[in-house]
Amino acid sequence: MSELSKTLRLLVRNKAGLVGLILIVLIVVISFLGPLVVPPADTADVSHIYTGPSGAHPLGTDFQGRDNLVQLIYGGKDMLVIAVIAGVLTTAIAVTVGATAGFLGGRVDTVLREVVNVWLTIPQFPLLAILATLLKLSDVTLLSVIIALLSWPSLALQVRAQALSLRKRDYMEAATLLGFNTPHVIWRELLPNMMPFIAISLIFAMTGAIYQQTGLVFLGLVPFSSANWGVTISLAYAKGAHFQADSSWSLLMPVAAIVLFQLALVWLSRSLEEVFNPRLRTEV
Repeated sequence: MSELSKTLRLLVRNKAGLVGLILIVLIVVISFLGPLVVPPADTADVSHIYTGPSGAHPLGTDFQGRDNLVQLIYGGKDMLVIAVIAGVLTTAIAVTVGATAGFLGGRVDTVLREVVNVWLTIPQFPLLAILATLLKLSDVTLLSVIIALLSWPSLALQVRAQALSLRKRDYMEAATLLGFNTPHVIWRELLPNMMPFIAISLIFAMTGAIYQQTGLVFLGLVPFSSANWGVTISLAYAKGAHFQADSSWSLLMPVAAIVLFQLALVWLSRSLEEVFNPRLRTEV
């Protein structure tokens, strides 16, 4: 059986993980392909301001009378892009630093651990908020990089702990005795055996990035030109959407979209644990 076939069988083996995968695919398709099909709601309609769900507007309308469903479709792309870029960069930095410190030990471990400890003393979100006032963080990539640079230290310590527990295993010592260089041992022997942990850490790094960008947008510190879910929440709250039942749909729908995406990621992590478990791969 091919490796791809094994992976697919393991992904569908866990029902919660399968549901999470389906939801993520749907959210990605709607966010990236939806705007190509659905025309934007960029025209105000004062006769339908803050109306509840109806046949014409299944999720109601916002403070300008625009369709909430259309806003939801157009608001996911930036959120997903930042979550992926920031999550991948956070995990990459943390894995590189943590695995190197844990495997090499000695002075390298001491120096890297002190760097991480100093970095951990920096309040992440307040510093991120300050940087948002000094820099124009309207660029998705720049915001993702800054979030990653502030978010990696705690994960690096966890990776280091994993590396310390694995470096004394027989296969690690065998690789060292066979004369393989340090990069080979770390990337070919150590990290593959940490993949379940790394995959789950990536998912939680993505959810953390979503919370941080949503918080910045809600505070008005990131002037995104596109009305992503965070912008929609901020505008709905600023325009008093939480005071009426019909208008609250403008606030609840983007919140529900963010929660659903994060829940789908958590469910998917259950399948990823099985995908990267060597024992389970031999059973299918």
